Amino acid sequence: MGYLPAGIAFGVLAQVAGIPIWATLMLSLFLYAGAAQYACLPMLSASLPVGSIATNIAAINLRHVFYAMPLLQSMPTQKLAKTYCLFALTDETFSVMTSLPAEERQALILPISLFNQSWWVAASLIGVMIGSALNDLVPHLDFALVCLFAILAYEQFQNVKRLFPIAIAVIGLILASLFTSDWLLLVAISFCMLLILARGFWLQYSVTGDRSDD
Repeated sequence: MGYLPAGIAFGVLAQVAGIPIWATLMLSLFLYAGAAQYACLPMLSASLPVGSIATNIAAINLRHVFYAMPLLQSMPTQKLAKTYCLFALTDETFSVMTSLPAEERQALILPISLFNQSWWVAASLIGVMIGSALNDLVPHLDFALVCLFAILAYEQFQNVKRLFPIAIAVIGLILASLFTSDWLLLVAISFCMLLILARGFWLQYSVTGDRSDD
């Protein structure tokens, strides 16, 4: 359901940017990544080279690689279904899946992925049909995606009750903002990766150090 306002906003903004209806729906069907789709709109509107657009999308979607790692054991065994679930592993799907008991995930990941993308495509279509009228009534529609991410982060915190992931994200963002504004997301993700790896090495060293003392 969280995809409904964000998807509608995407459809409206695509119309405002002059993106054809068929291209808007193709993005929701075959790219299916909210942040990347929002970022695509000004790039497509400015007729940037395909290579430049692809590079930016790859940078934005880099985080999806890390979503797959903890859920690999929960993927369907059938190859086509597994491929689709990996493709459709978005922020909201990851949030829902990791909140489920481990023994239920494999049975539910395919229907949840299909359900979420169906909502996103339907919402994009609604936004396209509404057109620019809603953009005039409600400014800053692109903030809908930020609200969705904030809700997902809050729900994850409610489930795990751990401040570490939020602290890592905040520290990564602050550090990245000190170095760049053009590649803020990519640099922030890189800092977060380094911080997570550093914490992992520190925890491993603490365990091995305690064992050696014994």
